[in-house]
Amino acid sequence: MKTVILCGGIGYRLKEETEFKPKPMVTIGNKPILWHVMKIYAHYGYRDFIIALGYKGDYIKDYFLNQKYFLHDFTLHTKTGRTHIHRAAVGQGIDDFTITFVDTGAETLPGERILRIQDYIPKEDTDFMVTYGDGVGDIDIRKLVEYHRKAGTVGTITGVHPRSKYGLARVNERGKVTAFLEKPQLGQRVNGGFMVFKKSFFRYLRPAEFEHAALHRLVKDNQLSMYNHDGFWHSMDTYADVENLNTYWTTGPKWKVWKE
Repeated sequence: MKTVILCGGIGYRLKEETEFKPKPMVTIGNKPILWHVMKIYAHYGYRDFIIALGYKGDYIKDYFLNQKYFLHDFTLHTKTGRTHIHRAAVGQGIDDFTITFVDTGAETLPGERILRIQDYIPKEDTDFMVTYGDGVGDIDIRKLVEYHRKAGTVGTITGVHPRSKYGLARVNERGKVTAFLEKPQLGQRVNGGFMVFKKSFFRYLRPAEFEHAALHRLVKDNQLSMYNHDGFWHSMDTYADVENLNTYWTTGPKWKVWKE
């Protein structure tokens, strides 16, 4: 099954990083967050990716085309262009991904980006997955796919608990503050990405729209299910999120379901 990763947005709220590179290439533990997303899927056997490119998409192509040179020492013969890779770097193996890079346009909205990769979904595949290139979690992808197929709906999204961006005050019945909760996890659920769709989802998509419009059409037809995930999930929208994820990476990355 193909996994589509939406990587075309500019990332205005992360301008410190995205002025020079696309948001999915912002690094967590010296690796792009896009790589972390792909490692989650690959751990569960889903290694076939379609990357929907847009803003600074060549940066993403360059990273994966030259990954072996970034990871290992190598010798280059400048006259002939021949290279020799020295595979002595411990724990720096090349990832086993199959990636189709699709330029879906610099200004294209996410719904249309999905629509533009339609021809890259094999005819024999009944389903495909979609996620964003800036969110990670310890989500069991196999269970997600199993849930989707049992639900029988056109689409399934993963419902996660977001964290408040503010500290919340706990107040008793007398109006006295009893505690402060620093950025607590909220009780409501949001769409955390990690979505699965039947190919009939393409009929719900329209040019020049966000993907949410198509999801609303699914809701209207009673064709959208939610897989509840109560574990770890974290998106990367601001520079504070980048710092949080890097702290997690050094102290215990809960989304790291794979082994080296």
